[in-house]
Amino acid sequence: MTTNTDLDQPVPGQGPSTDRPLALITGVGRTVGIGAGIARRLAASGWDIAFTYWSPYDDRMSWGSEPGATEAIRRALAEHGASTTAIEADLADPDTPARVFDEVEQRMGRVTALVMSHCESVDSGLLDTTVESFDRHFAVNTRATWLLIREFGRRFTSARGTGRIISLTSDHTVGNLPYGASKGALDRITLAAAHELAHLGVSANAINPGPVDTGWMPEEVREHCVRSTPLGRLGTPQDTAHLVDFLCSRQGEWINGQLLMSNGGLA
Repeated sequence: MTTNTDLDQPVPGQGPSTDRPLALITGVGRTVGIGAGIARRLAASGWDIAFTYWSPYDDRMSWGSEPGATEAIRRALAEHGASTTAIEADLADPDTPARVFDEVEQRMGRVTALVMSHCESVDSGLLDTTVESFDRHFAVNTRATWLLIREFGRRFTSARGTGRIISLTSDHTVGNLPYGASKGALDRITLAAAHELAHLGVSANAINPGPVDTGWMPEEVREHCVRSTPLGRLGTPQDTAHLVDFLCSRQGEWINGQLLMSNGGLA
């Protein structure tokens, strides 16, 4: 479902720009998240930003929700001159992707770049994953990705060569069955778009950002990831954001149909 609050309306005094393309970014629920980092980077590069968030997901995770995050993110984007709109959206609902596009188009116009950083991620393995958890991971990570890309392709009207589809993926497998499996399926859907939407001149790529601690890593996981990465550090939201920014630029148009490992060389 989606809900409408004061936060869901365009920033006062900042209607849709006429000279800035529009990016729709999903999964922008916390100021420290990868999605928020991407939004800030694209806003600085001249994009208007529509974004989705889903507070109930954060509420049930170990890090919890971040009160005021949506408005703080919008203020940060506005500092770069971006017009913004925020939509609270449960992407487990198959009707949500079309509704999100409807609301974004009504408020801001047509979407030129679709960046999907939403996820369902609850650890479990082969023996203890429940059917309910498995289905929810595939509903959010896989089905919603397909439905968002489908809406984007059906509605895309921007100039040939300007359209971008980018999804964030993962190579988690052991002990993270439903997340890893659903992300693997997400990869295939995203890469298919590079071919099936070729007539629109749209590029589509998936990015594996590697280990980025946005508040979910136990200390032992942090230490293991740092030891396993040649550069000796974890990734940051900015690392991913810079790659997304390049892919969304004119210079990034030729990169298409790729699964990009942006993980610091993690073994």
